[in-house]
Amino acid sequence: MTKQIGIIGAGKLGVVLAQIALQAGYQVQIAGSGSAEKIALTMTVLAPGARIMTSTEVLANNEVIILALPLSKFNQLDAASLAGKLVLDAMNYWWEVDGKRAEFNDPRVGTSELVQNYFKDSNVVKAFNHMGYHDLLDESMVINPTNPMRKAIAVAGDNGQAVAQARQIVTDFGFDALVLDDLNAGLKLQPGVNTFGANLPYEDLQTAILNYDETPFGQEIAKLKLQ
Repeated sequence: MTKQIGIIGAGKLGVVLAQIALQAGYQVQIAGSGSAEKIALTMTVLAPGARIMTSTEVLANNEVIILALPLSKFNQLDAASLAGKLVLDAMNYWWEVDGKRAEFNDPRVGTSELVQNYFKDSNVVKAFNHMGYHDLLDESMVINPTNPMRKAIAVAGDNGQAVAQARQIVTDFGFDALVLDDLNAGLKLQPGVNTFGANLPYEDLQTAILNYDETPFGQEIAKLKLQ
């Protein structure tokens, strides 16, 4: 069976994920924020083999979609076109890019939960968001198979089958997959917490996530959830 994946967002993260996916043997279709021609040169140079399309075409042609666009843009996509599909949320909230948005700052609700609420008929799994794009490229075992230590990517979702599929993709991309309890646990991977930016092997990432619960921030969130 041919492995195929669609990527929405042709910035630095989207390009890196396209490079890794291609090296892992996936067929890749990618769309930027404008016309296909706008990103053609970049993709030809950095990710040759990726098919450049409009976002509408990428959404229509793929059962697995990676969202690698600014978080404030996800609700500009047609939710119905992603019904029944696996959506890997690699987005993060940056107020400098997204503007100051109160809904993205609620410490009790992860941004991936907001994505899931919008794509209500899709299965959203948070993945590829906590490691920097440069580290993703450097640490992927399919890009650099001689790396002395395999690194881990955390995944969080509510649907077991979708999480298993995301876990396989993370493995295919050259990382160990660390599965969290549910989509709300994606809060432990967002900017501003101790695990964000983590470039760690499995056991060390697992320890860092466990330590989150003991940080003042983690304890405060636990209290808020009980209110």
